[in-house]
Amino acid sequence: MMLFPLGIRWSVEIEEELGNGPFVICANHTSYLDIIVSYLTFPLYYHYVGKVELTRWYLFNIFFRKMNIPIDRVHNRRAYSALERAKLDLDKGINIALFPEGTVSPEAPQLSRFKNGAFKLAIDKQVPVLPVTFLNNWNILPGKKSSIKGGGPGYSKVIIHKPIPTAGMKEGEHDILKSQVIQIIEQRISKFQEFGQ
Repeated sequence: MMLFPLGIRWSVEIEEELGNGPFVICANHTSYLDIIVSYLTFPLYYHYVGKVELTRWYLFNIFFRKMNIPIDRVHNRRAYSALERAKLDLDKGINIALFPEGTVSPEAPQLSRFKNGAFKLAIDKQVPVLPVTFLNNWNILPGKKSSIKGGGPGYSKVIIHKPIPTAGMKEGEHDILKSQVIQIIEQRISKFQEFGQ
């Protein structure tokens, strides 16, 4: 209902059959469109860990507050509580989705610095990380700080990559896992920019 009047369509490529998980889903964040499109393209049930400001969006806040996990990064204790809730959800078999950049990258499609929380969470619970690439949402609905002007109708393209196992990884190896996810996403963005696929 939100996207069709704007002339926005979507397609998703899934590199490998996923099974049931649970996974820690890690996606690049290029546009507010990412959140809307993810609900249309992710084949798994999941809870988002998202910034607490999302609870202030009109209408959106109704289901975000009820179903998902707001995280207040300003207050360490509240942020810790959010990640503890995410661990409990993983224990129940519920997938957890995060944007490791924390916010929309102002230099999209170039990635901003990835935070460590998602990767520590995956290793702590020994669940696979599922990298996801939003290829061109930044061009359809640019962020407020983006240098891209305009936007408009378009075809949102999403890639759900092969899961990365964490079994056997130890605390302190989150940087290795983080680097793998960054490399996968950056390579696919580069390929899309060069060849359009």
